[in-house]
Amino acid sequence: MAVATSTGKKKTKSIEKLRNIGIVAHIDAGKTTTTERILFYTGRIHKPGDIDEGDTEMDWMPQERERGITITSAATLCEWKGHVINIIDTPGHVDFTAEVERSLRVLDGAVVIFSGVDMVESQTEKVWRQADKYGVPRVAYINKLDRPGSQYEKTVEQMAERLGTLPLPLQIPYREGEEGLGMIDLLRRKLIVWDPATQGVKYEYREIPEEARERAEEMRHHLLETLAEVDDEIMERYLADEEISPEEIRAAIRRATLTKGVVPVLGGSSLKNIGVQPLLDAVVDFLPSPLDRGEIRGTAPGEEEKEIVRRPSPEEPMAALAFKIAVDEYTGKLTYVRVYSGRLEPGTYVLNASTGKKERVARIFQMHANKRQEVAVLEAGAIGALVGPKDVTTGDTLCDPNHPILLEKIEFPEPVIFAAVEPKSDAEEEKLTESLLKLAQEDPTFTVKVDSETNQTIIGGMGELHLEILFDRLLREFKVQANLGRPQVAYKETLAEPVDVEEKFVKQTGGRGQYAHVCIKFEPLPRGGGFEFVDATKGGVIPREFIPAVKAGIEEAMGSGPLAGFPVTDIKATLHFGSFHPVDSSEIAFKTAAARALRQAFQRARAELLEPIMEGEIITPTDYVGEIVSDLHKRRAEIRGFDVQGNTQVIRVVIPLAETFGYATVLRSLSQGRATYQFKFSHYDVVPEHIKETVLEGK
Repeated sequence: MAVATSTGKKKTKSIEKLRNIGIVAHIDAGKTTTTERILFYTGRIHKPGDIDEGDTEMDWMPQERERGITITSAATLCEWKGHVINIIDTPGHVDFTAEVERSLRVLDGAVVIFSGVDMVESQTEKVWRQADKYGVPRVAYINKLDRPGSQYEKTVEQMAERLGTLPLPLQIPYREGEEGLGMIDLLRRKLIVWDPATQGVKYEYREIPEEARERAEEMRHHLLETLAEVDDEIMERYLADEEISPEEIRAAIRRATLTKGVVPVLGGSSLKNIGVQPLLDAVVDFLPSPLDRGEIRGTAPGEEEKEIVRRPSPEEPMAALAFKIAVDEYTGKLTYVRVYSGRLEPGTYVLNASTGKKERVARIFQMHANKRQEVAVLEAGAIGALVGPKDVTTGDTLCDPNHPILLEKIEFPEPVIFAAVEPKSDAEEEKLTESLLKLAQEDPTFTVKVDSETNQTIIGGMGELHLEILFDRLLREFKVQANLGRPQVAYKETLAEPVDVEEKFVKQTGGRGQYAHVCIKFEPLPRGGGFEFVDATKGGVIPREFIPAVKAGIEEAMGSGPLAGFPVTDIKATLHFGSFHPVDSSEIAFKTAAARALRQAFQRARAELLEPIMEGEIITPTDYVGEIVSDLHKRRAEIRGFDVQGNTQVIRVVIPLAETFGYATVLRSLSQGRATYQFKFSHYDVVPEHIKETVLEGK
């Protein structure tokens, strides 16, 4: 079974030997550094890049190299011990959470990296929950163990407490003096030591030093006890006090990782070239192949109740999911896909089951960050990029036109922050619009719309940094001369109380008239409820064919609320009575009546303004806690708790988005540049009355 075939040398690998993994973590835990070392030790690159030097392979965008952060997920491929490993290095910053979401959707396993100094951080919890959502088996790697204050065992404890998982340490660190760091392998009962002169390429197994033997045996017993609890084979051998070989333990760890939610834990220091090869062994030994992940389920397009199953085999009809769109200056649009079944070849036509359109695949590439190698085929399990398909967006299903299947789409959060963008001259206007639409194709959490009242172009995103980066790309990549306005909060409107309204739309102006009559009860839903429509009419008072028009009319009217034109959310509409005219009634009439009914509901019932609330952590030296907390209270923040980590404090907080603009500068001055923070969107909540008045006046 071939996974990918190069147009140069013919090279095949069986699907059992394939691993599709993501590298995920909180910002600054060492994802990109670890990925660089993986590429170096697998021979993919000749020298590992350094984030501080700005010469990493995976962070190739100028903005990534300047800021030292990953912004866009980068795909690559390497080989280790006869296995092909597709790797996606994902961002750690919350503003780019969509990159993590879409990567986890198409991956079979993940390496979650923790900083041994900072332990379990807020964004780690976020990506952990995302991995839970897609049922992705994980291996944990505790990085930065060379640093003073790093705590391997405390990090393992926090994994169990804060993530609700079952961590299984396979190694423990051994420190020799100030500089020396090795890892004790609990399965082999050996100390692994890396040679700094060869950048960690050479490493050797030694006997465990006398002073560490007791702790190593204690941790090995703990490992076997944990395995015995989840694996019957190990349980029998363990209770019979039989010797269990490292191979048998590895097989049991694999079973437990794939089916019981156990997470093998390893450690090291990627920057110091320590610990990466055993991590690669763990990826091969414990994370699943596409065969282990099994069949994928979808539905027949247009028939949601009809389930279709595809096995991960090249012999099955082709089914693939587009998980990323990239605008490429040489080839135009690149569509990244994960092939779940069948074969995908250049020159063939595929069906976009999400749109019903056929698309031609011109060329296929295997990606290495922003470099590419053309291949002749992608088979079941493979990840690659296509040139040719024009009308494809993130989450679309590409499949065999003769065997259509629709795979589950990827859900993305709505933008919570907006800003106006305008060209510096009229000549730039068309170029600006085209460039913004290209960026919106790439990023599902980035939106572009034109305000009907002001005629301004408004862009939306997940945070200040998100919009800042996209605007920077607009100037550099697309060479557009433009100005960016001040960020604005994405407020929403809702009803505060139930109201029953009756609305008649009657129009008689010669010829055929218009008639629609609806009685709708509108009620507030709990926060996050969105929109719910219920048809409770009886006896055909409104014909079936007009019911969807009633729902569509309400949804259309929800786009602009009566308070200040913000979108309406969290309402339930129950259509319970009405009437129609056999000649004059139409879909348009019922759509209009429903829209007017919603407006009437807002006139008669009290309306609320909702604002996005963020949650997150501020990490600061203890000396600055008082001033930071005092400032937070002025910003309407709610302190949820404090955690002590060595000589730093972690302040857990929820805070309105409107109060976070420019917070990076304020926090820097309050802490002499030593505190950091990370906020992510949590939920919408009611704006206090005095703030509401200010917002509405400003609008």
